[in-house]
Amino acid sequence: QVQFVESGGGLVQPGGSLKISCTASGNIFQYTLGWYRLAPGKERESIAIITSGGGITNYVDSVKGRFTIARDNGKNTVYLQMNSLKSEDTAVYYCNIVPPYGPGPWGQGTQVTVSS
Repeated sequence: QVQFVESGGGLVQPGGSLKISCTASGNIFQYTLGWYRLAPGKERESIAIITSGGGITNYVDSVKGRFTIARDNGKNTVYLQMNSLKSEDTAVYYCNIVPPYGPGPWGQGTQVTVSS
C-alpha cells in the first residue's frame, strides 16, 4: 500500500500563508488525491481533491478561493498552498487517495496552527 508523509506545517498568523507537502512512497499518478484535515473536537474532513492528471480540482466551501491543491506526479508529491489563513484552519493536515481506491493508511499528518 502507498504510504504518505506530510510536511511543512507550522505556526502562522491570521491572514498569513503556508505551503504544505505530501510525498508518497510509491507511484500515485493514477489516483485522485485529496487533502484532509482533523481539527480538535471535529471529524476528519476532505477539503481539496485533484484528479490524476491535475486537470480538475475541487474544494470545500470553507477553503475555496484561499487554498490551492497541486501535484507533481514525477515526484509523487501533492501540495496545498494556503493563503488568508484563519484560526478555524488550525488542524492536522493529511493527504491520501480518495475513494473508491482510498483512503489507505494515514500518515502522521502535519500540524497547522493559525494564531496571533
